[in-house]
Amino acid sequence: MPLNSYRFRSVWSVDSTPERTFDVLADLGNYPHWWREVRDARQVAENAAELRCRSVLPYDLVFQAHHNAKEPDAGLLRADLVGDLDGTVSWRIFPDGAGSRLVYDQEVTVRKPLLRRLALVGRPLLKANHELMMRSGQRGLRTYLAGFRAAAGND
Repeated sequence: MPLNSYRFRSVWSVDSTPERTFDVLADLGNYPHWWREVRDARQVAENAAELRCRSVLPYDLVFQAHHNAKEPDAGLLRADLVGDLDGTVSWRIFPDGAGSRLVYDQEVTVRKPLLRRLALVGRPLLKANHELMMRSGQRGLRTYLAGFRAAAGND
């Protein structure tokens, strides 16, 4: 695998039904409301948004995410990424007791010139930065979904 290519997997659990969780994850334009590292999202088409992300390290990644699979019955969301990151990302959502288990897979190549030049020395930092972003995303999603439960009177 080239130094500027990455594969990531995260497994999250949330106290929300797979259906509700799917709806929140499918709404790309809404990610900044629950994931603080997704600094901006702008809908560019019905199934696509441009996202600007920044975690701990001082750089932004800007890319478009285009859904190529939205299958609520199968609990599958998949998108192609184009921009500072090129590749694919997917969410698989499974029932888990009263909640859901989410499996996030990402396979990308970094296209941002500075990060490409720093690939050899920066790879461990970029991986750690991604891990911090994912932890924050899980906390944010849990909090966001808990708000829906409370509003529905299911707390």
